[in-house]
Amino acid sequence: MKEVVEVLAKALVDNPDQVIVAQNTTERTVHLQLTVAPEDMGKVIGKQGKIANAIRTIVKAAAVKDGRRVIVDIDQ
Repeated sequence: MKEVVEVLAKALVDNPDQVIVAQNTTERTVHLQLTVAPEDMGKVIGKQGKIANAIRTIVKAAAVKDGRRVIVDIDQ
């Protein structure tokens, strides 16, 4: 799931070398922390958060197979 978020974010931003995805895993939950350059925040979030929600939906669909819950946070 970490790789999915990283690939999606790098495809969206102008500075793909500044994309960092940190992962914390517990028994039933995966917490992903996406960090991008400040000038790329708008590209990752999108109008009214639509791109951010799409990223979360894709990752949650991938997590269903593992029976886990996924939380994706976006920071600069």
